Amino acid sequence: MEWILANLPRILGLTADHLLLSLPAVAAAFLISLPVGRLADRLGRLREPLLGSVGLLYAIPSLPLFIVLPILIGTGVRDSLNVIVALTLFGLALMARSSADAFAAVSEDVRLAATAVGHSRWGGFLTVELPLAGPALLAGLRVVSVSTISMVSVSAVLGVTSLGSLFTDGFQRGIVPSIVAGIVMTVLLAVVVDLLLVALGRWIMPWQRPRIRAGAA
Repeated sequence: MEWILANLPRILGLTADHLLLSLPAVAAAFLISLPVGRLADRLGRLREPLLGSVGLLYAIPSLPLFIVLPILIGTGVRDSLNVIVALTLFGLALMARSSADAFAAVSEDVRLAATAVGHSRWGGFLTVELPLAGPALLAGLRVVSVSTISMVSVSAVLGVTSLGSLFTDGFQRGIVPSIVAGIVMTVLLAVVVDLLLVALGRWIMPWQRPRIRAGAA
């Protein structure tokens, strides 16, 4: 405990670095998954090949991807953008199927009814399909956020600062409290972000509050 208190400013700084790597990746994976999931929902027989191909991204080992990706996007191995892009790909692999399932849960009758009352294609998507798919999208987003926050730690092996730096420093210098602090803070951060997403869901989807509360229990 004494080591943690003495190094609290550094731990908080690494927590901020961890958030700055994980939150953009979660947001990007979510936004990209929406058109991918919508497209998959409309492709019929090609739905599974598309989602299967995107899902294979998750099978790529994280550390080799962090090393190879800079060659493709022109960044450095220790560049934060490199980590964010890699984490976005992993998040997209998880979120694309959730998005497709969420849009598939919206019945064709509802879509036709939206068109019948005068909604344009985009208007129907934004005001009818997206709100109805919202709870399933939120569930997928919560999984992606927890997964991403956990995976950010791997980047510390490359020298990118995050809570994973507490693991690497702890192992190299034999400081057990550093390792424990890294584990506890990573779990705590994932829990806090998950609770914030639940609160956000209750705020933007008030009609789903009982269902979200039951899912969070």
